[in-house]
Amino acid sequence: MEIQVIAFGIAKDILGGHQITMELPPAATVSDLKSKLMGQFPDFAKLAALSVAINTSYATDDQEIRPSDEVVIIPPVSGG
Repeated sequence: MEIQVIAFGIAKDILGGHQITMELPPAATVSDLKSKLMGQFPDFAKLAALSVAINTSYATDDQEIRPSDEVVIIPPVSGG
């Protein structure tokens, strides 16, 4: 299945843009997405944390992704 992935902050820099299209197997999970991202973009493995939101809610690694879902990568946030 083909999904659209939206990225912010350092994740956007790693992907080289705000949005990319990725191909995942049917019934793929957030964990599958993270593995594929780290395989294609090794700099993701250097981040302290990487969260994924699906349809405006934080997703767990075992959550299934559907082609119509809005998938957003949320990198670690720092500030003061």
